[in-house]
Amino acid sequence: MSESDAVDGDAPRVRKIIHIDMDAFYASVEQRDNPDLRGKPVAVGGSAERGVVAAASYEARKFGVRSAMASVTAKRQCPDLIFVKPRFEVYKAISRQIREIFAEHTEIIEPLSLDEAYLDVTENLQGIPLARDVALRIREKIKAETGLNASAGISYNKFLAKLASDHRKPNGQFVISPEMGAAFVETLPVGKFHGIGPATSAKMNALGLFTGLDIRNQTLEFMNVNFGKSGAYYYWISRGVDERPVRANRIRKSIGAETTFSTDLSDFEALAVELRPLVDKVWRHCETSGSRGRTVTLKIKFADFEIITRSRSVATPVAGRDELVRFACGLLELEMPLPKRVRLLGVSLSSLQVGDDAEPQLTFEI
Repeated sequence: MSESDAVDGDAPRVRKIIHIDMDAFYASVEQRDNPDLRGKPVAVGGSAERGVVAAASYEARKFGVRSAMASVTAKRQCPDLIFVKPRFEVYKAISRQIREIFAEHTEIIEPLSLDEAYLDVTENLQGIPLARDVALRIREKIKAETGLNASAGISYNKFLAKLASDHRKPNGQFVISPEMGAAFVETLPVGKFHGIGPATSAKMNALGLFTGLDIRNQTLEFMNVNFGKSGAYYYWISRGVDERPVRANRIRKSIGAETTFSTDLSDFEALAVELRPLVDKVWRHCETSGSRGRTVTLKIKFADFEIITRSRSVATPVAGRDELVRFACGLLELEMPLPKRVRLLGVSLSSLQVGDDAEPQLTFEI
């Protein structure tokens, strides 16, 4: 039996999940619209001293340039890097176009961002037997209608579908069948698991957990004791099991950004400077999604890893970036002088009023 046949067999319990991920989306749009940028290292974002890379072309990635990198660092790593200002209204319009292509095949679409989504095609609208062929048709139509490349992962659950989409990037697709699932995960470094960030990865390494197989060799009790409510999730995905449904029209709860400092800080002015790119990141996503929120939350993690949060809610949604800066800095000012030095700051906006382009909760680490 082939890999695709295994995923697309007749067993009623086997789901067919596709993860579609546009390749270097923002940068690819800029290269599409400006022929002078094609084949060159491009970063979408601000080139100023406090600028951050929102997206990098594959030519730039060869130099180690990546999204969320400080622009000065990116320029240092790639002296020929070309910075382009983001055009979020254009990206949003193309994202709508792509979502319409998804909707020709299934109503069960869970957008993760403007350039990424899960699709449940167990019962697809065009009656195509194989999920790999659905993915191929979607990718071909995206290319024909937008001129952009998409990669796809096909599997029987969301976790593996996302892993699969990374496997043949750019402009490729890959199938992880039920027979392959557990074996595919067992050699995977824990830092490559979707949902395991640097802090959790470091904790796992300290416990002797370096691969999926290391997690699989632990008991559920061990994982729960050491990782709380996430322990069961890690336990099961290490076995290739993920029962999470693809959730159509999932409503975002909040949008947030946080950053860990290379040196602990305590001075108000220094911390206020660090808040601004976080606010920029949050507000940029508000602009692209049409979301507005009424509750601003400041997260402070001290040098000893104690975490406090402070929130302020207002009667009407926060109207603009400057207002969000004012609220975030106001919350910080109320905590001054701080009892300890700070290693991490975060800002989030919740109580969102979301339009048709709602997306799930998302936190950016920059």
